[in-house]
Amino acid sequence: MSRFVILGVGAIGGTVATLLSNAGKEVLGIARGRQLEILREGGLTLRTPMGSQHAHFPVAASPQEAGLRPDDVILLCVKTQHTEAALLQLREAGMTDQPLFCLQNGVANERLALRYFPNVHGVTLILPADFVSAGEVVAYGAPCTGLLDIGRFPGGTDEADVALAEALTQAGLPSEVRGDVMASKYRKLLVNLGNIVGAALGSDEGTEEILAKLKAEGEAVMAAAGIAVDPADRDAKRRVGKMKISEVPGVTRVGSSTAQSLARGAGSVETDYLNGEIALLGRLHGVPTPANAWFTDLAARLVREGAAPGAVSKADIAKALGL
Repeated sequence: MSRFVILGVGAIGGTVATLLSNAGKEVLGIARGRQLEILREGGLTLRTPMGSQHAHFPVAASPQEAGLRPDDVILLCVKTQHTEAALLQLREAGMTDQPLFCLQNGVANERLALRYFPNVHGVTLILPADFVSAGEVVAYGAPCTGLLDIGRFPGGTDEADVALAEALTQAGLPSEVRGDVMASKYRKLLVNLGNIVGAALGSDEGTEEILAKLKAEGEAVMAAAGIAVDPADRDAKRRVGKMKISEVPGVTRVGSSTAQSLARGAGSVETDYLNGEIALLGRLHGVPTPANAWFTDLAARLVREGAAPGAVSKADIAKALGL
């Protein structure tokens, strides 16, 4: 049985690591800082609407320390701004053709990875989770913790996709194998354009007009670029009876991964690869994307100033976007 090496044990990596480990799979995490210390000392707690569970699995500080095996399956769970460094660490550790799965938002990770390694796979995540405190992850999906799409990049499927989908499904994360997984990831990208909005305002309430403007720009550039995108209602149909965002007793949800990064003072956010991806496509194909470009610049300023979620007012956004 292959070992699952999870590079980045945060909200996504921590949820997946805990569920796979408790399903009897061999898991090795790669973490850093206080998270590494806590995981080594006492393991990881996953809190969900269905209750809490704990897992204690081996953790390394780097891929080189992990000692990669030829039959390892690598799950890349860092944010996109950290992908390049993670890939270089994997190459330094001797990674060759082991399957590398990008469990990440955005659509840039797979192309970055394919520059270094031949066996790259995309994974679309519907997995609402928070990581704010070391040693604990909170996931809000119920009755299933999340839903995933898996496939090779740039297209097709193979045995590694099937094996990972089966392992994740057994662990409580129903997963589908798809030969066009990037169509799913581009649809998720449109959803993630709102991450910076909620982070900047501290809430998603009353943001429908802003989100619609960001999404409209995204759809326009994808159409201009000839990019295949899943139908808008596919995810909603998949969720019926399987997963909805629910309360976790004693927990107040922080919000998107962008809000979590600001709340932790992480020093970076992934907006350059979400709204920035739309700005990039717009510049490549001659389509104006002023709203996404503005939010990309805003995110950089918030990080630079060390701002917390909620540092921007709706009036500021409305003025900037002409709403």
